Amino acid sequence: MTTNIRYKSRMMKSEDGEDKQYVGFATLPNQVHRKSVKKGFDFTLMVAGESGLGKSTLVNSLFLTDLYKDRKLLNAEERISQTVEIIKHTVDIEEKGVKLKLTIVDTPGFGDAVNNNECWKPITDYIDQQFEQYFRDESGLNRKNIMDNRVHCCLYFIPPFGHGLRPVDVEFMKALHEKVNVVPLISKADCLTPMEIKKLKDRVREEIDKFGIKVYQFPDCDSDEDEEFKQQDKELKESTPFAVIGSNTVVEARGQRVRGRLYPWGIVEVENQSHCDFVKLRNMLIRTHMHDLKDVTCDVHYENYRAQCIQQMTSKLTQDNRMESPIPILPLPTPDVETEKLIKMKDEELKRMQEMLQKMQQQMHEHDQEHVVLLTPTQECDCD
Repeated sequence: MTTNIRYKSRMMKSEDGEDKQYVGFATLPNQVHRKSVKKGFDFTLMVAGESGLGKSTLVNSLFLTDLYKDRKLLNAEERISQTVEIIKHTVDIEEKGVKLKLTIVDTPGFGDAVNNNECWKPITDYIDQQFEQYFRDESGLNRKNIMDNRVHCCLYFIPPFGHGLRPVDVEFMKALHEKVNVVPLISKADCLTPMEIKKLKDRVREEIDKFGIKVYQFPDCDSDEDEEFKQQDKELKESTPFAVIGSNTVVEARGQRVRGRLYPWGIVEVENQSHCDFVKLRNMLIRTHMHDLKDVTCDVHYENYRAQCIQQMTSKLTQDNRMESPIPILPLPTPDVETEKLIKMKDEELKRMQEMLQKMQQQMHEHDQEHVVLLTPTQECDCD
């Protein structure tokens, strides 16, 4: 029988009359905060959608940086022959002492071909490769400095020109919704009127439910949250899929300089919530739900992959009683500079250890030889 007793901290009087109201464990959140800020954070964001929907512009607008300085724009002929690529852009951002290692995974060539059959295969393979690499590192001996390159969120851009989801949109999201947090976006919202945006959002939501697509679900608010946060969470849920506009150009509107797009009929402001959902997307992605996106990736998507690998391992051992790797062997990407540097450091450390071991063995051997030489004259004296 187990009895749970709850102790409340009591007010204690010291000799000088000073009140002592707590033991000190109330400072634990501050300790975790200091440690987290010192270590820094990492986040991997994937953007997918056909060319010309403003993916690069939106990413630069979200993080106020230029990740595509050396990008080469392809002409129509080159786009037709282009295959789906996976390109990583990594940048270190610091804001008020908090460091964020941001990795953007771009997918140029997706949806641009005449035949888009299984054009999402390189993308799903890349996500599986990151799960596989993390599983191998987690199962290895050195688990202290594991690099987390798992994709935490995928922004999928839906073109504003159609009347809902296209077959390629449905198949892409169904292929990825069990592997990554999918957040659908309606791109270039300035092409539509507010009424057209509302109709397109309703249509996309209906088709997502109809085809059983599991997009990222916002967690429910706790009962102790303040009313402002509850209202903000409610607006976020009602705004999906987010209708967004991106711009890196600063224009003047109502005597203020704002980021937006200048048209003959007026100015579209990126950060004006009556014009688009850019601010809501930024708040969700960075300010309120970034940690939840990482938690869902780790606790749901990666755990499903890990459980599948362990299940395959168990079935293999049962069938032939010998250990074989259950992890699907996929072509790993070329290691980046940090990975190569880490491997080089490990090799040098192993080499130093081998040299020390050889030196110790040589010293032990010399010590044994000296011991034999010292014993020999004594033994001759005893024989005489």
